Amino acid sequence: MNRLSIILPAKNEAPALAVLLPRLRAAQPEAEIIVVDDGSIDDTRSVCKGSGVECLSSPYSMGNGAAIKRGARAATGDILVFMDGDGQHDPADVARLLDQLNRGYDMVVGARDWGSQAGVGRGLANTLYNWLATRMTGHPVLDLTSGFRAVRADKFREFLHLLPNGFSYPTTSTMAFFRSAYPVAYVPIKAAQRIGKSHIKPLRDGVRFLLIIFKIATLYSPLKLFVPASVVFFLMGCVNYAWTFIHEGRLTNMSTLLWSAAVIVFLIGLVSEQITALTYRRDQ
Repeated sequence: MNRLSIILPAKNEAPALAVLLPRLRAAQPEAEIIVVDDGSIDDTRSVCKGSGVECLSSPYSMGNGAAIKRGARAATGDILVFMDGDGQHDPADVARLLDQLNRGYDMVVGARDWGSQAGVGRGLANTLYNWLATRMTGHPVLDLTSGFRAVRADKFREFLHLLPNGFSYPTTSTMAFFRSAYPVAYVPIKAAQRIGKSHIKPLRDGVRFLLIIFKIATLYSPLKLFVPASVVFFLMGCVNYAWTFIHEGRLTNMSTLLWSAAVIVFLIGLVSEQITALTYRRDQ
């Protein structure tokens, strides 16, 4: 029988953990539960001790992704379940994820509905990510950024070197699994209102969300993003040339610049494709 490890990254989430950990222990009494304390200055450690849960503490904050990596390295289970430590995820849903995992999948993600999104802006951004990831991979991606997921430990640890220390570990791990042909499934869930204050900051994380879009492409198949962009530049150059030739009877620098941009963007995509292939190559 596979041993289960449940990993919860947490930063100043003591009030939420005080409610969540007893429920989680009741739902999964045999599981190894690890709280990765990301430099908390509240009572996170004492709450974990009172609940009989292992707590890995960091002297300062390293990021959500760093906490995930630390927890994955320390876990002894064959199956890893990642949950947010803010009380959004229902411990009862762990069993649903595990049931789907046992049907032959290597990763099962808890997919939030629209009502579970943290605001309209976040909901629209996640909808865009899901659409782009679906187009890139050719597989339905129902929730690219969900932090509630069950994975096979050996498969997940293959990609620890790719995971960022920040908040985008779900995007990275999902695209890495698709790229490596590890089957991914989705289970609908409802996320509750978080307990406490969110660590998301609109300005900083708005830039992060834009970077995620490029990460989606570069983690799977860069040419699928760069080739259409190259074609757009080429067509713009052709349109500009046709307009200036008809009206002025000459070739302008703008047309030449757009065609040059098309070639450069295509070459960047070609090089990125080779780098991506090398990133996923494993020594036998």
